[in-house]
Amino acid sequence: MDNLSEALEKLKLASTDSATDSVESCLDCLLKALANNNTEASMKIQEMGVLPLLPTLLSPQSSCTPKVANIIAELAKNEFMRSPCVEAGLIPPLIQLLNSTDQEVLLQTGRALGNICYDSHSLQAQLINMGVIPTLVKLLGIHSHNTALTEMCLIAFGNLAELESSKEQFASTNIAEELVRLFQKQSEHEKKEMIFEVLAPLAENDVIKLQLVEAGLVECLLEVVAQTVDGEREEDITQLKTASDLMVLLLLGDESMQKLFEGGKGSVFQRVLSWIPSHNHQLQLAGALAIANFARNDGNCIHMVDTGIVQKLLELLDRHVEEGNVTVQHAALSALRNLAIPVVNKSKMLSAGVADVVLKFLQSEMPPVQFKLLGTLRMLIDTQAEAADQLGTNGKLVERLVEWCEAKDHAGVMGESNRLLSALIRHSKSKEVVKTVIQGGGVKHLVTMATSEHMIMQNEALVALGLIAALELVAAEKDFVGASLVSVLHKLLSDERSAPEIKYNSMILICAVMGSEPLHKEVQSLAFLDVVSKLRAHENKTVSHQASLTEQRLTAQS
Repeated sequence: MDNLSEALEKLKLASTDSATDSVESCLDCLLKALANNNTEASMKIQEMGVLPLLPTLLSPQSSCTPKVANIIAELAKNEFMRSPCVEAGLIPPLIQLLNSTDQEVLLQTGRALGNICYDSHSLQAQLINMGVIPTLVKLLGIHSHNTALTEMCLIAFGNLAELESSKEQFASTNIAEELVRLFQKQSEHEKKEMIFEVLAPLAENDVIKLQLVEAGLVECLLEVVAQTVDGEREEDITQLKTASDLMVLLLLGDESMQKLFEGGKGSVFQRVLSWIPSHNHQLQLAGALAIANFARNDGNCIHMVDTGIVQKLLELLDRHVEEGNVTVQHAALSALRNLAIPVVNKSKMLSAGVADVVLKFLQSEMPPVQFKLLGTLRMLIDTQAEAADQLGTNGKLVERLVEWCEAKDHAGVMGESNRLLSALIRHSKSKEVVKTVIQGGGVKHLVTMATSEHMIMQNEALVALGLIAALELVAAEKDFVGASLVSVLHKLLSDERSAPEIKYNSMILICAVMGSEPLHKEVQSLAFLDVVSKLRAHENKTVSHQASLTEQRLTAQS
């Protein structure tokens, strides 16, 4: 340590008169001390006030520069040295050095900047603002043959790509081409993994997704899948997962997805289809997720249903009723739900037996599967009276829906159950369905749904409740009273924030329940006439007209 103190004193003197030889020997001594005991040596260097001298030693022309940058890189391995390095003004001269042509200078400079900014989003953001990204991308292109420099660039990209502010800068460079070119040259698993770690955060940006597709990344990924699908080594399994996951991520961008779909004739689309019947769960999962992503517009959905994809998904689901791979179940149900959105697909999918296969998962205890199952059935029965009738009179289904309407730990499942319960009534308009829902104890949940914070759910509930009142008022009377329906309607009509359609459907429902004696008494006791009279002046003509009709009804029956 005495040698270090001596070297630090010498360095302070030598740096002022620019004696290169003596500076070099002092730097060698510092590096040796840091190699022996980094923490202790770093503390000593800080105590002796040497850090502020280092910016002047980072001259692009100086032969000392690689050693100085190396010392900074070693110092910044210690968390307690990072802020002092920033305060000493080391970042600007280090960034300038990234324009050097000396590969050793570039390597040590990259290490120094990486260590100083390690785990600090604010410092990384500072680097981005200082234009470091285009410089590093250029370096990767020029020095792609230098393994150490390439790895330094990849580590830097991996850290910077985590920041949202970096994506725009990356998108304005040719990073996609450079990474794909580099990937194509790699044969080692570790090197491919390093590139994957950069690609994943970058591919979250839609502009970069398209650039990666255009640069040929998809072909690289398909090749990785083909090489690893039958592999049993851990690295094969890891690469298969990473490549197929990245493939699905690229399909999340509208433009990149449409480019790969190519009207349903694209070779990539066809290859992904072949993953669904695979015996590999990871590929089945990726295949189903890819179909769900391709099924994001009506044209694609219609084409896929017409070319028999539904059957492939049903066969996949059938294999997983027993095997029970939750992620595959969830993905296949997601794909079916999306495919069921276009009206023309609904009857075709119902004829193919989609509802029957989906119902096999009714006993699932996994909320993500329950959520997608409910969404798929709701999409299928939209405007399909016969199917709504058939499902709405299925006692087991209604019983399960009522159970899930109470799943307070899973708001998504609870919301979808309520919506499906309402949809069964609204689309079937069937007395039998209404009876099944009343017997199953579903009425109180629809009344609660009418108080939802989401207007669309409020409205769906009110329309369903209106149909119950119109078709089976006597049978539902007790449940309406027990759930305080009249009180809920009074609140909805009194609340100025209620949308016009909510007010309109609430008044329709008030008129419908007046045929029940106990409900009629409740209506009279809550002074509905005052609330409804005020609505006659409502700016929405439909609401004001219905208010007049409701007022007449209330007056006539008071």
